[in-house]
Amino acid sequence: MSSPTAPSTPPTARIGRPLAAWAAWDWGSAAFNHVVTTFVFTVYLTGSVAADEATGSSALALAITVSGVLVALVAPVYGQRSDAAGAEAGRQRRLGVLTAVIIVCTALMAFVAPEPSYLWWGLLLLGVGTFAYELAQVEYNAMIYRIAPPGRTGRVSGIGWAAGYVGGIVLLLLSFVLFLSDAPVIAFEGEGTAVRVVVVLAAVWFAVSTIPVLRMRFPFPPPPGDTEAAVGWAASYKLLFRRLGRLYRDDRHLLGFLVSSAIYRDGLTAIFTFGGVLASGTFGLSPGDVIIFAIVANVVSALGAVVGGWLDDRVGPKIVIVVCLAALVVTAGVMLFASGPSAFWIGGTFLSLFVGPAQACSRSYLARVVPPGREGELFGLYATTGRAVSFLAPAMFALFITVFGAQRWGILGIGIVLLLGLAAFLPVRAVAGSAAAGGAAARV
Repeated sequence: MSSPTAPSTPPTARIGRPLAAWAAWDWGSAAFNHVVTTFVFTVYLTGSVAADEATGSSALALAITVSGVLVALVAPVYGQRSDAAGAEAGRQRRLGVLTAVIIVCTALMAFVAPEPSYLWWGLLLLGVGTFAYELAQVEYNAMIYRIAPPGRTGRVSGIGWAAGYVGGIVLLLLSFVLFLSDAPVIAFEGEGTAVRVVVVLAAVWFAVSTIPVLRMRFPFPPPPGDTEAAVGWAASYKLLFRRLGRLYRDDRHLLGFLVSSAIYRDGLTAIFTFGGVLASGTFGLSPGDVIIFAIVANVVSALGAVVGGWLDDRVGPKIVIVVCLAALVVTAGVMLFASGPSAFWIGGTFLSLFVGPAQACSRSYLARVVPPGREGELFGLYATTGRAVSFLAPAMFALFITVFGAQRWGILGIGIVLLLGLAAFLPVRAVAGSAAAGGAAARV
């Protein structure tokens, strides 16, 4: 099937206000990404709620795996049906509904007490929230078609990622100063009470930050609706498999990108998911030190995402991604044999510098090669391929902990996943940084 012609998007169009509104959702999503899944709630689950660190880490990996399987089954057809709806206002409404689910799950985490019997309740809320977040990302990422002018796709994507990191900095800093430091402004009696207050703050933070994107007006016209996808759910899966067959025949580079990025993005996610757990359990950082490190890591990641987006528009996203993945693999190998808080500070900061650009440039790469009108479906496949192997990094993390009997060896599992993703990505074709969203799409 030939792809529709991309809508013209004058490069001089004013995108400042819409870009700020769009990026505000990334800013708000830091409440879930950083407070819930990385530095606060998951550390609380594995360190205070679970019976021991190893049991909690394995259970966390299992919950993430189950959520990933559900996303893999639903996301591409969900995105396909979103494209069929056509109207971008509907995309905003669906983003709002999914965000509301995430917010409710986050708020309910306040009821997870520091007792082993509450572990699975906390993991259930984490799993449901993660599922909703991945579907929300499908809607959010597809909006880049109406935000980014030609030659600015990488920069727009990088600004979005950076907004998320900066939002994480501000929220974590507030949480640390007010509730989580050794001498907080507001102190609470009882283990875990401060963490349970912080998740409520995170829910409110995300809710307020979502308002701008739901009210924004897009600077560029929408791509054409995918009328072929206006079918029932069962027929949607049949259509999906037919289109995957076309991709295999006509654009194996796009298919190769989806597969390879699925592998290395799982490794990138694992760095954040298990970073706080490793900082506390393996390198000896206190809960307060984990928060301080998280703030520094987010500053570095934000700078990396902005610089990576700028380089993306000049040399293309592939070069940036390859350099970042190679640096991450080497750093993970060094950290496997390191010990102590100082080693984690150095290695973790270096990791943070390269995670942001790899994520931002992956999104901009796909935005450039997806045929206009099928952005929801292909970003859904982006989520699905990611979640189809989302068991990989958590499973490797848990496997190496189980085999060697120490949490440290989970680092090796994450490093192997990143290396596999890099090897799979190398044969994928490069695209020009000057290409607009949809500008490098093959006619499939």
